[in-house]
Amino acid sequence: MRSEELHETLLPKRLALPIFASDPLSSVAYATQEILLVLSLGGLAYWHFTPWIATAVVILLAVVVLSYRQVVRTYPSGGGSYEVASTNLGPSAGLVVAASLLVDYVMTVAVSVASGVDNIISAVPELADYRVLMALGFVALLTAMNLRGVRESGRAFATPTYLFVGGVMIMIATGLFRYLVGDAPVAESAHYGIEAEPGETNLAGLALVLLALRAFSQGCTALTGVEAISNGVPAFRKPKPKNAATTMAVMGAISITMFAGVTTLALISKVRVAEDACRLTGIDGSCESYTQRTVIAQIAAAVFGGEHSIGFYYIQAATALILILAANTAFNGFPLLGSILAQHRYLPRQLHNRGDRLAFSNGILALAIVAGLLLWGYDANVTNLIHLYILGVFTSFTLSQTGMVRHWNRELHTETDPALRRRHKLARVTNATGGVVTGLVLLIVLATKFTQGAWLAVLAAAVLWVTMRAIRRHYDATAAELAVTDPRSELVAPSRVFAIVLVSTIHKPTLRALSYARAFRPGHLEALTVSVDRDEAAALRERWEEYGIETPLKIIDSPYREVTRPVVDYVRSIHRESPRDIVAVFIPEYVVGHWWENLLHNQSALWLKSRLLFTPGVMVTSVPWQLTSSVRADRPAARAPGAVRRGEPPSPVSRHDGESGSRQR
Repeated sequence: MRSEELHETLLPKRLALPIFASDPLSSVAYATQEILLVLSLGGLAYWHFTPWIATAVVILLAVVVLSYRQVVRTYPSGGGSYEVASTNLGPSAGLVVAASLLVDYVMTVAVSVASGVDNIISAVPELADYRVLMALGFVALLTAMNLRGVRESGRAFATPTYLFVGGVMIMIATGLFRYLVGDAPVAESAHYGIEAEPGETNLAGLALVLLALRAFSQGCTALTGVEAISNGVPAFRKPKPKNAATTMAVMGAISITMFAGVTTLALISKVRVAEDACRLTGIDGSCESYTQRTVIAQIAAAVFGGEHSIGFYYIQAATALILILAANTAFNGFPLLGSILAQHRYLPRQLHNRGDRLAFSNGILALAIVAGLLLWGYDANVTNLIHLYILGVFTSFTLSQTGMVRHWNRELHTETDPALRRRHKLARVTNATGGVVTGLVLLIVLATKFTQGAWLAVLAAAVLWVTMRAIRRHYDATAAELAVTDPRSELVAPSRVFAIVLVSTIHKPTLRALSYARAFRPGHLEALTVSVDRDEAAALRERWEEYGIETPLKIIDSPYREVTRPVVDYVRSIHRESPRDIVAVFIPEYVVGHWWENLLHNQSALWLKSRLLFTPGVMVTSVPWQLTSSVRADRPAARAPGAVRRGEPPSPVSRHDGESGSRQR
């Protein structure tokens, strides 16, 4: 796609919702389960805290959604939390937010895909041995889809998202209706008991508070991905801020409804889950071989009439799809944020480049590689990965809301319109409430998850923060060093060009290099060869004179049979003797058509170039000679990625496929 076609990739709200909100919508599938798993540590006696913890999560989600609607309207450029923190709290705070979000996006991909694979295994337990392979395959599929472009990925992912939302809503309505008419659904695990972990029985006082807080922090996974819309405002159709704010409100309403409904049905159907299946009592057979179904799978089986019902398989398929596609939120948020950071010189510039389909391809690939390594390292286990999760998102929540409070304070200092002042004050209250609440949650998450693995996420964010500052220092130093201070002095011509043509033997590439060097009309031109074998050097000089080549041939002896160092030392000696001279080194090279042929040619030339490039006042020029294999290889594949962007002519196949560029697109 041409750069001018960027406007064609802008999203309507119906596509933006599944693209940017699939993560918070999908968290319904495991947020309730995470609360129950923590409370199960104390046994069934503490499950009566579930409604209160779920209510706290719902209130927090509502506050965060309202707060981010303010961010979307005030900072619509797409920087989201990073821009808010950088503008109002300073660059260092902005980098804290950026580092936290980048880590959290990686965790979003890992946790979402692993959780989706879990739901597939709940429906087909025989696939348990292929957990990691399936997870990596889904990451590869998501990567391929996103490389096709934002709009294309939105179309592909919209249907599964709406199927999941519709299926869960129908399940909630059906389950609540059955409960109201006296036919409450009963989970397959309802008759199980749960033994408390050693040391977790009869909890009281501070220990009970810590257990409840830990369950609350796990339930806060329902908030992951809420900020993605604020980062993706530029991808919306106009009016961008209004459409983004509306999409965020719809996402919040759907998430709250589904989370509250699933939690209610889990309590009504008496679902039982534990981190260790052997703590479940009443299991028929060995607990080691027992595979627990996820909470949403047990609810679906209970509501729709068993594990072989159509409704059960529908919910499992839709849940697995949405959980895997939830990673798409990160595949949009990570490249966008990476592009902004690269534009601000905190990350490599390559992350700011758009690919063939106007997607940030390098950011997509970087996210896929890191998330894939994480899934492989943690065996795609949700329980192990979840402890590294949500820390970053609450860091960004807290700092962005604090930054918004400072923004409104600044606006109130200059605003005189009473109506606008009232609106600013209300917005400040909303953001202040969000900042305080998310700050408390951040402390809770740190306290309850740090020793269980969250320290690794903190360390990763800290390393990333230091790295980004170092990258910015490098770019700033490079820009200062390369800045033109006096154009006239920089344009002064060298006193002389001393040209050297490197020679190994007399053949066509050597003669072409000599002719090319002469065309520059240098002040001095000579051919240079290194004598490793005296007889060969003498034969070369004899042929040189026999062919009548007018360019003088200089032979450097190398008693230790090394080629690179004598050449580099000679070139440096010329520069030392005449610092105002430019030394131009011409190197004949073969151009081959196969990768394995490169192993057989040009190794000395490659090493020489790498050494000479570090020598001041030296210009290195490669003079190519195309071998027959390179001519045959110069045939672009039909519809090859990047072929149009690189200016390659269409192959016969692509000409046959379409008569014009527009038809090929």
